[in-house]
Amino acid sequence: MKVRCWGARGSIPVSGPEYDRYGGDTPCLEIRGADGQVLVVDAGSGIRRLGNQLQREGVKRLTLLFTHSHWDHIIGFPFFKPLYDPSVHITLGGCPAFQGEMTKVLGLAMRGPLFPVTFDQLAARIEPFSWCEEEYRLGGVRITRIALSHPNMGAGYRFEENGRSVVFLTDNELSHHHHGGRSFEEYVAFCQGADLLIHDAEYLPEEYPDKKGWGHSHYEDAARLAKEAGVKALGLYHHNQDRTDEGMDRLVERCRVFLASPGHVPECLALTQSSEFEL
Repeated sequence: MKVRCWGARGSIPVSGPEYDRYGGDTPCLEIRGADGQVLVVDAGSGIRRLGNQLQREGVKRLTLLFTHSHWDHIIGFPFFKPLYDPSVHITLGGCPAFQGEMTKVLGLAMRGPLFPVTFDQLAARIEPFSWCEEEYRLGGVRITRIALSHPNMGAGYRFEENGRSVVFLTDNELSHHHHGGRSFEEYVAFCQGADLLIHDAEYLPEEYPDKKGWGHSHYEDAARLAKEAGVKALGLYHHNQDRTDEGMDRLVERCRVFLASPGHVPECLALTQSSEFEL
């Protein structure tokens, strides 16, 4: 299973030399199973570059899931070039109870005067499906879901294939319970033993009190989750829009120091918009 990150920034895309290394694109994650099937999670601004890559490769079929429908997770959707190719087949899935009806949400975002091409004018074959069961399988990849602790709700995912696993919990506030969210202990159980946990770590602990209830975690909470779940590696995610590369370096170093306390010590890194993992 191959995991590629195409966007790791939160809230809004950013640009400038101070963001070069970690990148300014908003959330988009690509999962490829051993059979080569393509799964995309979220359509932040990073999906534009992914779409260009898929076109270069000649990929004609993919599955698209969403964690939720806040703007930074759908902003790149209208600029995903495979949508305009009639030979492309896109399976667009989700559970309305967690994320809303995504075809309706995306349709609203593409109505005039917001965008000149409407959802129903897209050339690709888009096949919606409602996934509200316990798990979903895409080829050899088993996908399970858990509710996020986030305003307006959302879904986190665990992807497993051939005994390896990655958990994706962006926009998940561990120190505040939002409607529909789960307990810290339930998130520990969901992440248990994962090879890679990608988790929201937007804030420093001293920044968090003023942002409590906004739907995002500080790095110490993400680190505690990683330690208690016994994951092998923690990938910090949803970087604050104002946190420069130097600021991110300091956050990662502080997180590594925190993780070095007694007990299990996962590897720690912050995802960039070009991070790749082979599991």
